[in-house]
Amino acid sequence: MKYVVLLCDGMADLPREDIGGTPMSVAHKPNMDKLAAVSRVGLVKTVSDELKPGSDVANLSVLGYDPAIYYSGRSPLEAGSIGIDMKPTDVSLRTNLVTLSDEPDYEDKTMVDYCADDISTAEGAQLIDYIQQHLGNEQFSFYSGVSYRHCLIWANGTLDIGKLTPPHDITGKPIKDHLGANENGKVLIDMMKKSYDLLKDHPVNLDRIKRGLRPANSIWFWGEGVRRELTPFADKYGLSAAMISAVDLLKGIGKFTGMQVINVEGATGYIDTDFDAKAEAAVKALRDGRDFVYIHVEAPDECGHRFEVQNKIKSIELIDEKILGRILKEFEGEEIRILVCPDHPTPLELRTHTNAPVPFMIYDSTEKREGVKCFCEQSAKDTGDFVPRGHELMGQFLKK
Repeated sequence: MKYVVLLCDGMADLPREDIGGTPMSVAHKPNMDKLAAVSRVGLVKTVSDELKPGSDVANLSVLGYDPAIYYSGRSPLEAGSIGIDMKPTDVSLRTNLVTLSDEPDYEDKTMVDYCADDISTAEGAQLIDYIQQHLGNEQFSFYSGVSYRHCLIWANGTLDIGKLTPPHDITGKPIKDHLGANENGKVLIDMMKKSYDLLKDHPVNLDRIKRGLRPANSIWFWGEGVRRELTPFADKYGLSAAMISAVDLLKGIGKFTGMQVINVEGATGYIDTDFDAKAEAAVKALRDGRDFVYIHVEAPDECGHRFEVQNKIKSIELIDEKILGRILKEFEGEEIRILVCPDHPTPLELRTHTNAPVPFMIYDSTEKREGVKCFCEQSAKDTGDFVPRGHELMGQFLKK
């Protein structure tokens, strides 16, 4: 038996009048709907109401790791993917390159774009290297990651820093109400302010402005945490596993759980990602002897954050055609089990994550059951099948 998890990040949504439903319900996804007719379909609560609905908590949950036990912050997982060997006394923080408005006082600025027009990895590396030259020291070290996603390591740091808000939660909003760090965290706010003066006239940003792109004119800290060990997936479930994702967070989870982390050329974390290459990487991993592959696709989530309604629909259709379709064709007639689900909702109207339950589908080629006609939020709810603790779904999927 081969096992595939197709994790469609942020795919779940709320009904919209302009499209006559949710992106999941209106998308043309013949492969998902065909499987849903003979599969177990229901809702799963991946993030408890006591936790923030981040992709870190949600994906740990889907993978079968109880966040109440294993979660210690988002950034340490990303730091692991970048290759940073964190010490027990280190605190890591996600460092976004963002676009802020140009009011003279930092506190009066607005969060224009949490990802600076999805800045390229090469451009981001130049800016983070520049920040390291001017703000880095023995206590604070900056490391470049992918696109707008980077990392700060605070040697002998503290988690008692007050509230740091994810920038995608405040798109289009003034930042003054989200600079709530306490006395310990003021050093971080100070670096954010200094970064604006350093970056606003940097050659990379001046060139981006000329090309009609938003400048990455500030850093923004959030997602603080310390390193915590994760039980290897093979020890937990007795299966050799591979992780396929474009983003450091999932690569970090894969690394810390002992999975083979597969880097796919052309995987971007957005709708322009190479869906075909991700599918081929998954097929190869399974044919090369892996029992389990986790395919994480970020595109629906990014479209939700950006309020790109049609692109969110299109991203679901591309996942269905190019990834799920390829998997089904390759393993036709063979024993395979497939779990399709989002990690959390990213409603277009809200442009951020919520804790609401998400639809899931478990297909088993050796078992046929009565399912639903359309794999979407409402049909999943209508089945009455509900998994209240998300980290228990993986065991049910694997029948462990």
